[in-house]
Amino acid sequence: MLKKFRNSLLLFIQIIILIYFLILVFLYFYQRNLMYHPDENNYFGDQLSINIKEVKVETNDKINLLGWYHEKDIKKYKTILFFHGNAGSLENRIHKLNHFRDMNVNFLIIAWRGFSGNKGKPSEEGLYEDGKSAINWLVNKGVKQENIILYGESLGTGVATHLAQNKKFAGIILETPFTSMVDAAKNFYPYIPVSLLLKDKFDNKNKIKNINIPVLVMHGEADQIVPFFMGKKIYEIAKEPKYSYFTKHDNHMMEYDENLVKAFNSFLKSLN
Repeated sequence: MLKKFRNSLLLFIQIIILIYFLILVFLYFYQRNLMYHPDENNYFGDQLSINIKEVKVETNDKINLLGWYHEKDIKKYKTILFFHGNAGSLENRIHKLNHFRDMNVNFLIIAWRGFSGNKGKPSEEGLYEDGKSAINWLVNKGVKQENIILYGESLGTGVATHLAQNKKFAGIILETPFTSMVDAAKNFYPYIPVSLLLKDKFDNKNKIKNINIPVLVMHGEADQIVPFFMGKKIYEIAKEPKYSYFTKHDNHMMEYDENLVKAFNSFLKSLN
């Protein structure tokens, strides 16, 4: 009887181990489908109230990225380069872009490879290439690097932080930033060895130490996707001059209300 119980217990443990192993294999090969969501759409019909020009930004690996470009005066005003998050299309950011109409800024927002009909598949190195290509596109338009403000939204903070290292951009804005993708993944998969399995690590907490330009960190305490403590940690690590806009009520998609726009404008004025 005891032997039968031991054999059953051993079989049960072996099944559990096999299932766990299969889960690890699935997560390893399917992880980028879990990280990047180009087909997710939370667009609610917002209409652009700011004039934009649809442009194509070519990368070194010959992918043409869809971009929206608004030029007010590249000599007189700063230019925001907007890197969006891991889900949705450019239309999902219209409610944010419309606020730039009343600000003295130019902007370029690009869609990542694999997003908004672009060819290619997203990856950490691929997104870095996309970001660098967007910077080059602006420079070729006549925008000086020191007049570019990098704006990262969620996943986009990983690209903005990486590209801002040891560079002389005008500034960097990080909306709902994470400390690293490893940390963020551990928050969802605490029993998975994500540090060993994860391909795209986006190590913001170490790269932020190499940023020597003004930083604005925006995050809400109600964020259910990237915990607020991560954004606060990024702010603490960042060098001066640094600014924060922290709220009690904002979830992951921050509300572009009067208070946020005021903080945004204050940061812009500090760069002049």
